[in-house]
Amino acid sequence: MASNRDGDPSLGYLTRKDTEVKLPRPTRVKNKTPAPIQITAEQILREARERQEAEIRPPKQKITDSTELADYRLRKRKEFEDLIRRVRWNISVWIKYAQWEESQKDFNRARSVWERALEVDYRNHTLWLKYAEVEMKNKFINHARNVWDRAVTLLPRIDQLWYKYIHMEEMLGNVAGARQIFERWMGWMPDQQGWLSYIKFELRYNEVERARGIFERFVQCHPKVSAWIRYAKFEMKNGEVARARNVYERAVEKLADDEEAEMLFVAFAEFEERCKETERARCIYKFALDHIPKGRAEDLYRKFVAFEKQYGDKEGIEDAIVGKRRFQYEDEVRKNPLNYDAWFDYIKLEESVGNKERIREVYERAIANVPPAQEKRYWQRYIYLWINYALYEELDAEDIERTREVYRECLNLIPHEIFSFAKIWLLAAQFETRQLNLKGARQVLGNAIGKAPKDKIFKKYIEIELQLGNIDRCRKLYEKYLEWSPENCYAWSKYAELERSLSETERARSIFELAIAQPALDMPELLWKAYIDFEISEGEYDRTRELYKRLLDRTKHLKVWISCAKFEASAMEEQKLCIQNARRVFEKALNYFRMSAPELKEERAMLLDEWLDMEKSFGQLGDVSLVEPKLPKKLKKRKQIASEDGLAGYEEYIDYVFPEEAHAHNLKILEKAREWKRQKLASGAED
Repeated sequence: MASNRDGDPSLGYLTRKDTEVKLPRPTRVKNKTPAPIQITAEQILREARERQEAEIRPPKQKITDSTELADYRLRKRKEFEDLIRRVRWNISVWIKYAQWEESQKDFNRARSVWERALEVDYRNHTLWLKYAEVEMKNKFINHARNVWDRAVTLLPRIDQLWYKYIHMEEMLGNVAGARQIFERWMGWMPDQQGWLSYIKFELRYNEVERARGIFERFVQCHPKVSAWIRYAKFEMKNGEVARARNVYERAVEKLADDEEAEMLFVAFAEFEERCKETERARCIYKFALDHIPKGRAEDLYRKFVAFEKQYGDKEGIEDAIVGKRRFQYEDEVRKNPLNYDAWFDYIKLEESVGNKERIREVYERAIANVPPAQEKRYWQRYIYLWINYALYEELDAEDIERTREVYRECLNLIPHEIFSFAKIWLLAAQFETRQLNLKGARQVLGNAIGKAPKDKIFKKYIEIELQLGNIDRCRKLYEKYLEWSPENCYAWSKYAELERSLSETERARSIFELAIAQPALDMPELLWKAYIDFEISEGEYDRTRELYKRLLDRTKHLKVWISCAKFEASAMEEQKLCIQNARRVFEKALNYFRMSAPELKEERAMLLDEWLDMEKSFGQLGDVSLVEPKLPKKLKKRKQIASEDGLAGYEEYIDYVFPEEAHAHNLKILEKAREWKRQKLASGAED
């Protein structure tokens, strides 16, 4: 208990009870119904303001004699000095102290305070500004000069100090002094605004030559487009057209490759336009469009089009519009260099203009954008850039060596181990053929066969050699073709056709025999048909029958049976014998479908229809009664359609019922009727 009563040193000798925070006990609201009179927030605030006590202000002290004044000053100085000792780094306290001394008209003490403050932080330009303003306000001009001089010496990069210093001298009429200060400032190479202020100062006193000299130093210090344009406009304002043109020309020499060159050229062209020199302006625009990258010349194109519409003829306007479209295409290909459609449009535009160097430049830039992935689908559009380039060089530019070089570079670029383009090989070979360079064409096609053999290349190479009458070369090419693709029925057929055209029947027959002996063929039916047609054309009917026999041993397809029967019917022998042979084939086919493939009802029905048509075509020698009893009946039936969810409904289909099937069906019905009758008789006897 004693410890609670005694004071605690850490609490300023207060007891724990004195420092204890007592929170009000939360009152439980029993009645939660709304009050009959509602009070708004506005009313609460108004009442709080009305009941607020008046602000307590210290009484005003009236000083009546010098003793009281001295006492007041002593007390205030002591307060400021104590405050400075505590927060010496706080500049606002120093400023208040100095301004108070100024208000007491004690300028020496005020200067002392300012100087002490500058010792603390002389880099704070606000101190210098306020110090100098105090001296100027109280007309201590030399003191103010001293302050400004020290300020600009210590802080030469603070433009405001220079401006204030110069302004003071100018207000005092000391123009020479202000000019001297400007010169000191320019020695530090300030930003553009400082130079422009110096120029305006000289122009205020009509010192044009001095201003021109400053401009010369200005553009040397800041060699930027905006500085040169200001210089030229200054000369133009003073009516010095020749000097202004000279300024622009010097600027173009130095800044033609600058990023802001577009602005310079536009200003130069507009200057010439104002001087009524339209040809000069046009030349400037064209020079600029040739030298500035297209991505930075948007405003230039717009101005040029407007200029041509105002001053140009039809041709000039068209050139300007082409230039604008050229800029649009440049923007597109810059955003996406792999957009080959944009390159095609750009090239088409340049070809319509007809400038060879520019066309070649665009082609070279376009083909430099090789697809990043070695997949044929990415190259299919790109490869046409090379094709168009080669065709342009051959047909329009008529540069044969350059065309050959384009084809060579293209073929070297394509990764033939992964994929190739037969079109390029063939175009290169055709180009050499047009130049009567058969050796070159053969070399190209030979390289194609060696690096990337394709059907088109073999066909074209064989066609060229055939037109030249080189049969031995054709045979060698066919042999290589078939070594590369032994399953290609087209190649076998064409090879045999070549030998037949040369009356080499045995060679052709041997080729056909080799072809049908291959283990795999892409279209065997065409090959067999070609072989059979070959034997028929040679009048070898026995060989043809043998071929059909061998073919039917391999396949029993409906078309083969029909083809065989038609052959027998049209064989150049006695007609009755032909008809018998044809019927024999149909009988065999029918027997096969009935016994070995009963499920192929539709094929069997089609076979009978063909037989019936053939019998009709024989006229009097034909016998329709041989076929009609065998014709099936067509029945419409329905069957259920099954789906994943169950039965989905029914669909109709045509079923064929042949005579022997109908007879068997009738026998089954009779048998069941007899069975039923026997059962009935047996049950009656029991009764």
